Amino acid sequence: MNQHDALINISDVSFSYNGHAPALDHVSFQLSAGEKVGLVGPNGSGKTTLFLLTMGLLYPSSGKIELFGEKMEHEEDFREVRQKIGLLFQDADDQLFCPTVLEDVAFGPLNQGRSQREARKIAVHTLTSLGLEGFENRVTHKLSGGEKRLVSLATVMAMKPEILLLDEPTTGLDAETTQRLISILTSLDLSYILISHDMDFIVKTTNKVYAMVHGTLTTEEEVVPHTHVHAHGYGRLPHVHTSAEKVNP
Repeated sequence: MNQHDALINISDVSFSYNGHAPALDHVSFQLSAGEKVGLVGPNGSGKTTLFLLTMGLLYPSSGKIELFGEKMEHEEDFREVRQKIGLLFQDADDQLFCPTVLEDVAFGPLNQGRSQREARKIAVHTLTSLGLEGFENRVTHKLSGGEKRLVSLATVMAMKPEILLLDEPTTGLDAETTQRLISILTSLDLSYILISHDMDFIVKTTNKVYAMVHGTLTTEEEVVPHTHVHAHGYGRLPHVHTSAEKVNP
């Protein structure tokens, strides 16, 4: 793939927090249209940092970031493209701040210039598509952890992004809701990157997997036997399995 055709093109990017050891160390990465990418790795390895840099919430100490073919260097460069990229934060409470679910989900479309009526219609449709019909007047801070997670996803989807960045999207979800999320993601006609420690979820929802280890990005095609009695790529990295369907005795 020509790097100029990439939706996201991160080239030789490094970043450190307050002069500490690099959180990202000369990382290069590309995301093309239609790709569904999984990102695995230990806590603190730089996965979330990569998302924050992609959104312009942090700035690299070196290297370059291009989004939709345009070089990103300053805050004003990121403002427009943020409308095309939906970021699901790791903690749902960082995403939800309105009194009711409907207000939270309608906030993005309103910010995009939609009328109150249009934004409400989009919000209701988005909630229904995620199986959250009837949630419109629920008080956001009283929702369960799993419910907050799905409402957070609804706030992102309501903005009709071209790319999704999903940071641990299954956190707080039970098995049934996780399966619903798998169905939703696999049916989407857009590109996304998701961070997860759940290898079963990764396998079912992505077509390419990268690993972040000590601030560097790697790929691994080798199937690796490990302590569970089965094998797959990235078996050396910390992860979990939540579904017996992918375990081969």
